[in-house]
Amino acid sequence: MVISLGAYLAILSALALERVFHLVIASRNARRAFAMGAVEHGRGHYPLMAAFHALFLVSAAAEAIVFKRPFPGTLGWIAFGGALSAQALRYWSVVTLGPRWNTRIIVFPGMPPISRGPYRFMRHPNYLAVIVEIACVPLIRGCWLTAVVFSIGNAILLWVRIRAEEAAMGPRYALEFGSRLRLVPKLSPRPVQRESGGSARRTTG
Repeated sequence: MVISLGAYLAILSALALERVFHLVIASRNARRAFAMGAVEHGRGHYPLMAAFHALFLVSAAAEAIVFKRPFPGTLGWIAFGGALSAQALRYWSVVTLGPRWNTRIIVFPGMPPISRGPYRFMRHPNYLAVIVEIACVPLIRGCWLTAVVFSIGNAILLWVRIRAEEAAMGPRYALEFGSRLRLVPKLSPRPVQRESGGSARRTTG
């Protein structure tokens, strides 16, 4: 059994629609957040990130078609499983953050950071999902060139993004999350603490 080129292009199309859906939800959540006094940070790199993720899907489709990449067998199924796992981690993060989730760095000054759900185990679970997705989605159809080039580009963008996000969160976030690794789960998480008044964390991290 293989994942045909048509099926692979359908997967990429579904991911493109998902990104549009995310932008719609993010825009709605941003309007609500600004109405509540939230502040946006890191505007400079955001358009570049949006363009990067759109180009990623175009590149994966183009490589599969132009280079006639065959389905890579076991590697393809492993990559498909990795992509599904990334989706699961992403939506766990989204559900945990609820209406305050966003694709932009939007902070509620003075509010404590959310530390439940996947944030019990690491600082940026959604960014881990992005890393896995960018590595795995192209490899479903053997598009190794897209996987390599965009994984490198994503590492650079996330370096900028994470620094901007953590700086925006301030000392309270640093104190709460200082013992957790950014992108590697800590298997003995701290106990969940009761939160009040909302959250300072308003980003896809």
